[in-house]
Amino acid sequence: MKLTVVGCSGSFPSAESACSSYLVEADGFRLLLDMGNGALGELQRHCGLYDLDAVMLSHLHPDHCIDMCAYFVARYYRFDGGRADAIPVYGPEGTERRLLRAYDDVPDDTCMGEVFDFRTLTPATFTVGPFTVRTARVRHPVEAFGFRIEHGGRTLVYSGDTGPCQALTELAAGADLFLCEAAFTHGKEDIPDLHLNGRQAGEHARAAGVRTLLLTHIPPWTDPQVNQRDAQEVFDGPVELAKAGAVYEV
Repeated sequence: MKLTVVGCSGSFPSAESACSSYLVEADGFRLLLDMGNGALGELQRHCGLYDLDAVMLSHLHPDHCIDMCAYFVARYYRFDGGRADAIPVYGPEGTERRLLRAYDDVPDDTCMGEVFDFRTLTPATFTVGPFTVRTARVRHPVEAFGFRIEHGGRTLVYSGDTGPCQALTELAAGADLFLCEAAFTHGKEDIPDLHLNGRQAGEHARAAGVRTLLLTHIPPWTDPQVNQRDAQEVFDGPVELAKAGAVYEV
């Protein structure tokens, strides 16, 4: 699998990165995980507007899904070649309704369904193109999912947004690459069931026995070097910081 970090900033875009969005490719299939603020523009550095085969949204906070409204425009009002065919869009219950409400001024309540084949996520294991995907509910103020993606004997796990939880440790067990949020700073923020700090991300990586930890979703006001250091204090494997445009072979 090939992972490209389209955007990795938490809460709102930074000067260096759009919000959460990650392109996963294998066997010519392109799966996008999340499409937060600014992600659609950055995505075009890595693939064409109409080259995605599926989208999976971990949850419905704007920094993970709002550019789906812009993507609707690109697919619905496509000038060359007419309206784009519908692609699968996996998301929590109510994803279509949430995006319609966010866009507001749409032709009708069914128009997004003409270019997005909405499919409701539940904790399950299923196939998306060449990938085997396992989903698990994680801890966040809204319904949120972590994703385990397997292909060719390799495993990528994406935490989405979550506070500490056993479900994430179980989902990440033995992963080759653990793409894990670390929005908070250890000793500074302590809000239950919202986000992880760098140390907690490291603790989850250690408990899960992952090979490499890749920290992401770090907001512009958080020092990523501190979070990386905190994770390294509790996890013996490699700890890296996600950067927009970075590519990883999993």
